[in-house]
Amino acid sequence: MPARKDEAAGSDREIVITRVIDAPRELVWRAMTDPAQVAHWWGPNGFTTTIEKMDFRVGGVWKHVMHGPDGTDYPNSSVFREIVEPERVVYSHGGGKEGGPGAHFVASWTFEALGDKTRLTLRMVFDTPAERDLVIAQYDAVEGGRQTLGRLAAYLARMAASGGSA
Repeated sequence: MPARKDEAAGSDREIVITRVIDAPRELVWRAMTDPAQVAHWWGPNGFTTTIEKMDFRVGGVWKHVMHGPDGTDYPNSSVFREIVEPERVVYSHGGGKEGGPGAHFVASWTFEALGDKTRLTLRMVFDTPAERDLVIAQYDAVEGGRQTLGRLAAYLARMAASGGSA
C-alpha cells in the first residue's frame, strides 16, 4: 500500500514522519542519542529493543534488535554519517525481520526548537519507490514510525512527571 502524499513529502522514495514533542530540543536529543534512554522507548507499541552497540559518532555503528510482541526479532544495523548536535542526525540503515525481506535506506532525524517543545522529523530515503513500498507493506513503517514517536513522547512525559527518571 503506497504512502499518502503527506507521508512521502512529495517523493515516491521517502517516508517522512513528524511530531511535535512536549519537551525542549536538548531533552529530545538526549532521549534519541543516549542508548540507555533509547532502549526504554524505541519501536512500535508492544515492541522492546535490545541495544547491542550505539557508538554515537560519525562512522560509529548502531546495532539493535527490536523484539516484536509475537516474539519475532528484527535485527538492525546502522552507521552514523552526520551528527550536528542538537539539530540533525543522518545514518545509513539496514535491517528487517529474521528470514524476511531487508530494509535499506538513509535516515535523518531533525530537531527543531519550538520554545519548550520540539518538532522532530524522521525521514527515510530509499533507493527506489518499490523498496519504500515494500517496507510500508511488509513492516507497516509509517504507522510503526508514528507509534515510535508516540512512545518517545510518553517516555519524555514520564521523565518530566517523575523529575528525571522514567
